[in-house]
Order: sequence, then structure tokens, then C-alpha cells
Amino acid sequence: MLVPPEGLKRKGYRVWTVGDDIAWMRVDSDGSLWAVNPETGFFGVAPGTNSKTNPNMVQTITRNTIFTNVLLKPDGTVWWEGADGEVPESGIDWQGRPWKRGAQDADGRPVLGAHPNSRFTTPVAQCPSATFRLEHHHGVPISAVVFGGRRQHLAPLVYETFNWKHGVFAGATMGSERTAAQYGKQGEVRRDPMAMLPFCGYNMGHYFRHWLNMGKIMSKAPRIFHVNWFRTGADGKFLWPGYRENLRVLEWILDRCNGTVGCQKTPIGYLPRLKDIDMTKLNLAEGAIKKLLAVNRKDWLEELKGIKEFFKTFGDDLPEELWQEYYALHKRLTGGKAGTGK
Repeated sequence: MLVPPEGLKRKGYRVWTVGDDIAWMRVDSDGSLWAVNPETGFFGVAPGTNSKTNPNMVQTITRNTIFTNVLLKPDGTVWWEGADGEVPESGIDWQGRPWKRGAQDADGRPVLGAHPNSRFTTPVAQCPSATFRLEHHHGVPISAVVFGGRRQHLAPLVYETFNWKHGVFAGATMGSERTAAQYGKQGEVRRDPMAMLPFCGYNMGHYFRHWLNMGKIMSKAPRIFHVNWFRTGADGKFLWPGYRENLRVLEWILDRCNGTVGCQKTPIGYLPRLKDIDMTKLNLAEGAIKKLLAVNRKDWLEELKGIKEFFKTFGDDLPEELWQEYYALHKRLTGGKAGTGK
């Protein structure tokens, strides 16, 4: 999805794609972390994919692509909500029924031509930004691991964890607030450690232990960061434009890995200073970047309550190191006051 924004093209950035979904990571003979993409293609969600949100993917799916649960147009091409071009007048919907633009159900709700989870699968080699290292047996070296969640008010735009163990804690406590389209109470935090909860085939407490152990056998562990593209202002609108502009945040991450940029230390980790993110040709609302990088201690202390309840569900399988990180964060947020027991 990442294309250098206009403001950063002057720096000569190029972005190469290794994969979009799965990485198999291992410690190589040099003691550092390397990864390969075990897949031969992409499996993407169609709705919302267009030339603005994901121009590389739009080029990739022009041929040799399988589409599922999309709208079939009279000319034999496909369409989905948010696709390029005008909404077609008619077609065959994702259930194989005749569909017309503006159709409504018995309750007056719009009838979608494509399912909200309509998909496509396509060869990665067709992607215009695919790297020549796709088939290299060593893969690519990993300099940073970036976790992320969808939080309206809590997490800042980006922060770096203090060390590998703290980074595993950040990954283990990842969460996103439920939207109106998801099952459960809107705004409720849905925990999804490392974005792996639905996919991990064994005890997640043991999975956390594996991450911790990996950090111990690396001679130089990657830095771990957390991002949040979804912080909102008082009006409920996103403060950060996202998409290609995310390279501005990734540039700070790269510079942190290379030791060429500073930071500010906060209770939750290292944050960029206001001057550290290149804002060339990006016109944010006044004060937006300051809001994006704010850390509210009261909100984070409230967050710790939810983390404690989540951790308790793992019982004795939760590594003690994660409880240590929990209490260390509590201490930093309260200025040295001791936390309560498990």
C-alpha cells in the first residue's frame, strides 16, 4: 500500500514489497533476525481498494486474479464498494442475484452488490513494487518489528519500546476498539496479541514465551515499535491521514534503527519530538501532531486495568516477565508508586 508521498519524494525513497500477510522469521548464522515470505501471492479484502488507497494493488489485480463475493457487471468485469469509477447501474451480486444501483431491503437499508468481506487472490510477482529478493533463500534482515492497534484516544501515533522484553509486552497487550460493524459493545477493547489470536495453533502464553526466548538468542534484536493510525480529535475525525503518509512515521522508525534521530522519553516508551517527523507538504489541522503524540497518564492507568484482566485469563501460562513489564509501566505512570497484586 505504501507509495512515497509528494513531500518525501525529494529524498529519493523507493518502497519494495516482500509480502503482505505472513513472515517466517528465524535467527540466522549472523545472530540477527531474518524473514522469508512463504506465500506466492496476496489475499486481500476488495472493498475500499482503489487507486488512491492502494495503487500498487490495483495494478497487480488487472490480470491472473481470482475474485470472490464481488459484484459481476454486465461486461464481465467486477466491482465492489469503494472501487474506482462510477457505481454500476446493474449486475449480479455476491449471492448470484440480480442487483440494481440504489437497491434497498425491506427495512430501507442499502443492498450491497459486493459482500463487505469480498476478496481477491493474485500472484505477488505481478506487484509493481515486488522485490527481487522474493525468492532469495536468506530472505531479508529484520531491523524493526511494528505492532499496531486501532485506538481513538489512548495510543500515540508511534512509540518505540524500551527493549525487546518491553516490546513483547506491547505486542501481547495489543488491542483495538470495536466498531459498529463488529460483534460486541462499540468502543470495547478487543485484545489481539501480535494480531495472532485467531491464528495461533497453541497456547498464547507459550507463544509469548517463545517471543521472549527469541530475544535472548539474538546478538542484536530488532527494535520494537507500536503505531496507531486511528487517533481521533474532538470531532471524531481521524487526526492522521494514513495510507502513503505513513512513510513519514516509518522514516522516524528507520532513523531510530540507524541511530540518526532523537526522541523523548515517556512512561510508555520513546516518542518522536515534534520536529522529528518530516511534515513537508502535509497540512494537518493546527495542533494535530501534538495531539497525535500526547500520552495521557490517566488513560493509560485505566488501560492497565483491562490488561490485568486479560493477563489473568492465561493463569500460570503467562510468563512472569510480562507481569514484570506490567508493574514497571504502572510504576512509571504513577511516578514510583507500587502496583497491586495479580
